[in-house]
Amino acid sequence: MQYELTFPDLTFRAFEASWRDARTAFERASRRARAALAAAPATVAIATAVLAVPPAASAKDEAPAERLRVTDPYVELRTGPGRDFPIFYVAERDEWIEIELRHTDWFKVRTVKGKEGWVNRAQLASTLTEAGASPGFREIALDDYLRRRVEFGAAYGRLRADPMLKVFGAYNLADTLAVEGTIGQVQGDFSGTSFWHVNLLIEPWSDRRLGPFFGVGFGKFNNIPNASLVGASPSDAKMGNASIGLRYHLSERFIARLDWTAYTAFNGDTRIDEYRATTFGLSFFF
Repeated sequence: MQYELTFPDLTFRAFEASWRDARTAFERASRRARAALAAAPATVAIATAVLAVPPAASAKDEAPAERLRVTDPYVELRTGPGRDFPIFYVAERDEWIEIELRHTDWFKVRTVKGKEGWVNRAQLASTLTEAGASPGFREIALDDYLRRRVEFGAAYGRLRADPMLKVFGAYNLADTLAVEGTIGQVQGDFSGTSFWHVNLLIEPWSDRRLGPFFGVGFGKFNNIPNASLVGASPSDAKMGNASIGLRYHLSERFIARLDWTAYTAFNGDTRIDEYRATTFGLSFFF
């Protein structure tokens, strides 16, 4: 006997097939989830092991600290970088110390006994390296002086017998070469003179605290006679100059400067006037 499937029967069988497919998919997803949970501890362990591995040390980290031998009777170690900090340990003669850090003119050191403290640069000046040489620590202020780029200052002196005041600014193009601009005023008995000039300065021994410098440049004079002079008129003149001087790094960011300058003023086509000036001044740099 044959039975014809009705619409309700077809609908039930289609629902049954869909349910069976959904259950199979759910069981597969459950097996995958259980497998992932089972592997989680191993994954966490691997990640922990990877994170626990320290990074490879760079060449800089591996560089040994500089070792110095105490040659004075003792070296005082303080708890901090300054004379206000108390002394807590004394390294004796022939004891070795290692330089760990520098802060201005203070050095953090470690002794062979594991003591760590701060020592002033002056106390380390007489120590010796492993090669038997002096460590040669330079002052921080001198390092700043050697790296200076911009400088401003003022100077007072005489142009012939008249008082002269000038201000200047300079920019270092290189260690021994700078460009400098100057404006000034000279007040004489019969006239007042303002001037400006731009110079190229050469300082051959710029790495020394005291050193000479040389300069050449060009500029302009503007002379205004006193009103009491009859028939006198203002005059402008182009001029060239050459200078020689001495600079001395005082301390921190201040420089003392003494210079002698020869000015040549070209008044018209035929007249040439020469002037000599000596000035002393102070400047600061950064």
